[in-house]
Amino acid sequence: MKILKITLRAARVNVGLTLVEASKLFGINKDTLLRYEKDSSNVPRKFFIKIEEVYGVPVDNIFFGNESDFFRKSKTA
Repeated sequence: MKILKITLRAARVNVGLTLVEASKLFGINKDTLLRYEKDSSNVPRKFFIKIEEVYGVPVDNIFFGNESDFFRKSKTA
């Protein structure tokens, strides 16, 4: 069975959090969160661990990489 994947931005939006609200929950600057949403290929472990807690989405369901790659791949699938 294929696992449905979503981007970090989609996970945040799905729980109804703004960039500022989510960044406070993660304990990071909003600009840092924005950078992670654009390219999550190198997020630190402490952020990675909190994703499930803050967004309620298993990390297996999050696409980690460049957000534009996610959309490029979804168009060809």
